[in-house]
Amino acid sequence: MHATPSRSYRSVPAQVDLPALDHEVLRFWQDENVFARSLERTAGRPDWIFYEGPPTANGMPGTHHIEARVFKDVFPRYRTMKGYHVPRKAGWDCHGLPVELAVEKELGFAGKQDIEAYGIAEFNERCRASVTRHTDAFAQLTERMGYWVDMAGAYRTMDAEYVESVWWSLKQIFDKGLLVEDFRVAPWCPRDQTALSDHELAQGYEDVADPSVYVRLPLTSGPLAGRASLLVWTTTPWTLVSNTAVAVHPDVTYVVASDGSEQLVVAEALVEQALGEGWSPTGVTFTGKELERWAYRRPFELVDVPDAHIVILAAYVTTDSGTGLVHQAPAFGADDLTSCRAYGLPMVNPVRPDGTFAPEVGLVGGTFFKDADATLVEDLRERGLLFKARQYEHSYPHCWRCHTPLIYYAQPSWYVRTTEIRDDLLRENENTNWQPATIKHGRYGDWLTNNVDWALSRSRYWGTPLPIWRCPDGHLTCVGSLAELGELAGRDLSALDPHRPFVDDVTVTCECGATANRVPEVIDAWYDSGAMPFAQFGYPHRNKELFERSYPAQFICEAIDQTRGWFYTLMTVGTLVFGRSAYENVVCLGHILAEDGRKMSKHLGNILEPIPLLEQHGADAVRWYMAAAGSPWSARRVGHATLQEVVRKTLLTYWNTVAFQALYGRTAGWAPSAADPQPADRPILDRWVLSEANILIGRVDAAMAAFDTQEAGKLLAAFVDDLSNWYVRRSRRRFWRGDPAALATLHEALRTVTLLLAPIVPFITEKVWQDLVVAVDPQAAPSVHLTDYPVPDESLIDARLGTQVESTRRLVELGRTARAESGVKIRQPLSRSLASAPGFAALDPELIAEIAAELNVAAVLPVSASEESLVDTTAKANFRTLGRRFGKQVQAVAKAIAAADAAALKRDLAAGAATVTVDGEPVALTGDEVIITETPREGWAVASEAGASLALDLHLTPELVR
Repeated sequence: MHATPSRSYRSVPAQVDLPALDHEVLRFWQDENVFARSLERTAGRPDWIFYEGPPTANGMPGTHHIEARVFKDVFPRYRTMKGYHVPRKAGWDCHGLPVELAVEKELGFAGKQDIEAYGIAEFNERCRASVTRHTDAFAQLTERMGYWVDMAGAYRTMDAEYVESVWWSLKQIFDKGLLVEDFRVAPWCPRDQTALSDHELAQGYEDVADPSVYVRLPLTSGPLAGRASLLVWTTTPWTLVSNTAVAVHPDVTYVVASDGSEQLVVAEALVEQALGEGWSPTGVTFTGKELERWAYRRPFELVDVPDAHIVILAAYVTTDSGTGLVHQAPAFGADDLTSCRAYGLPMVNPVRPDGTFAPEVGLVGGTFFKDADATLVEDLRERGLLFKARQYEHSYPHCWRCHTPLIYYAQPSWYVRTTEIRDDLLRENENTNWQPATIKHGRYGDWLTNNVDWALSRSRYWGTPLPIWRCPDGHLTCVGSLAELGELAGRDLSALDPHRPFVDDVTVTCECGATANRVPEVIDAWYDSGAMPFAQFGYPHRNKELFERSYPAQFICEAIDQTRGWFYTLMTVGTLVFGRSAYENVVCLGHILAEDGRKMSKHLGNILEPIPLLEQHGADAVRWYMAAAGSPWSARRVGHATLQEVVRKTLLTYWNTVAFQALYGRTAGWAPSAADPQPADRPILDRWVLSEANILIGRVDAAMAAFDTQEAGKLLAAFVDDLSNWYVRRSRRRFWRGDPAALATLHEALRTVTLLLAPIVPFITEKVWQDLVVAVDPQAAPSVHLTDYPVPDESLIDARLGTQVESTRRLVELGRTARAESGVKIRQPLSRSLASAPGFAALDPELIAEIAAELNVAAVLPVSASEESLVDTTAKANFRTLGRRFGKQVQAVAKAIAAADAAALKRDLAAGAATVTVDGEPVALTGDEVIITETPREGWAVASEAGASLALDLHLTPELVR
């Protein structure tokens, strides 16, 4: 692909093998070091910062990785062409539960006890090795699809410099009082035995069927003691084992209802819904406040819950569903814990961290919490406490990685108090440009509005250790670097691996003089990825100026699931540490589905492997589909048929036009030169193409600046189609004879569209640039990706000409329609056509000639040239609309319409309203009350649309028949 000294187009084959072309271009980029040169070329220019969301390389890349990487490549290429310096640093997400689970599976481990028996150091070493296992596969995909990013200098979240930077940020948050330990109820995975954050929780809901039970709790104090029962509803019967209280709303009215055999207390608003037929209020009512501290008999006596089992007040209780009385188990519900704490009630937890009831618990000891429901419900039934039960289908949280049902579990954990910066996050979101815009105040805005504190700590092994040391007196020391840790420990720790178990062995001297040990937790791996804007540089211990020049990013991009993942953690960590979000513009993509509309899955057998997909269709076909063939914001189906259509409709049309230009340029021995006619001296279609090409530059530039590849693709595809199917087709004879004006025009148009296409389809445009531009222009950039983005030449833009050509093409389409409807084929010459359209009278004679040639008619005349009407017009009443208005008079109105001059009626209705006379009185009519029908007169074919009409004279003379 190296340029030759001759000034002649290279030979361009009519057929193109896109995958083979890809490999030729990849070799060229590598040999010429084009990516590095694009960075060198823009060094010193304004920076445009892009952050790469780090994938975890312990699994193989999939087709979904192509989607985001297309956009991550398109916009940096575009901005580079616009004159910005766009550094692109790859990264790897190395820590976290997904890595641990994969290694556990490899080793055949069943849980944490196996890891600790194996050894934390040995286990973490296996994790370290696993996250680099498939980096080569990711690198291969990255190169194959043309994604330009610095893989050699990639950051890794497990590197010591990265961990130190994360520690520093945590120290900033700790010093602000926003990193705290608290005893709260949080989502807990029994299999992995660790807490999860709310943004992780949001990724793991699954539909399940659980028992929905209504349970009687006999009152033992108050005016109804021994005579009535409280009725509570729950979908977690297993929590009834540790029932501590029943909550009611202080202002809700509760009634005693009876079926004649027993009395139950429920909210007045829920009597019918909760109890059903046969139950009615007795007339005895209480407010929730009046029920306070009434005692009841608990549902189970399997564990000791002292000084409890009373009615308490809670404002969160509603009467939307259930009974209006809420069973309280403070170990398993955040609201329950808060409410019971207010009354000094105990918190009893009979469930172990692995999700099983403690062995000493009667009836269900050793049973997994979700499996205990059936046994407990049956026991309630046998003891007469079960009022009713049914299966309840709902969405229940599961671990997003191992798919184990989660349990809301009270335990001490470390939290980042993100609720304290909610207003700051909402402010930063307002300052962020989202694509699509609906995410800003929709999915993401709702998430921020309902923000809860970030459960940061994980009781696991392979992750960034929480850098907090605690002495026996509870004093806390947060450490921000290995150097600081060394000072506190009194020894050089610069070479320490800052992971467990090595960092666990380091003790420091507390300010009180006691020895402090590190708390055992590691942090949520999502924090690692959210810290990448500064941690990738080791800031602030290293590269201070580089980071400050690189924050915030002008652009990030991932799929929609990252609204509660990386998008959230990036904004949150940045706002916590620096007071502002880490990004200004975010492109949020829809998910990729298989061709059958389902999620790609090995189990379903509908996976498209990325490299074979690229090898079959070519990288540009896949890139164009992802970026431009439909809405990137919606879930889209990817399959071989859809990709083949992309190739056929746009890329092959573009290639065929290039091949056409190369063939006739070579045949004529033509190359661009000063001798070519100036644009103003060229025929009208040449001037139109150049005008449209320069208009296109501005429109595509605006779309790309707005991160709208769909609009850019639509504009480019339409222009490529116009260039091939109108300009080249109408000008073919000029190319056959080597007309320099035509060759120069098509060359300039192809050069422009190639530059505009280059960020989206970099392979085919590079090949075209070499074959059509470098080959004939010694001053051309050596690569299309080392050029500047085109700038419109306003002197070549002629909006009036664009309107005239648009009108011309509309009349041609109407003429084709008229021929098709009449059955007279295009090869049959006709004597004349009559046209009517806005601006037709001022149409350039060259364009009139184009219409005549396209329709194979001898003359194109205005409709006024005919002395007779070309259509028979009839008018009749629209009884559906007239009937509602005139009732019994409708027949008289219809008769008047039928008797009126239909052509005049049509004309008046087009102006706004028409009038007919009914029984001597004028009656005004509107367009929807009259049905106008036009039928071409004998010997004519007429087609009309949007204010334009074209009529063909079908009369054939002997000369025409010949």
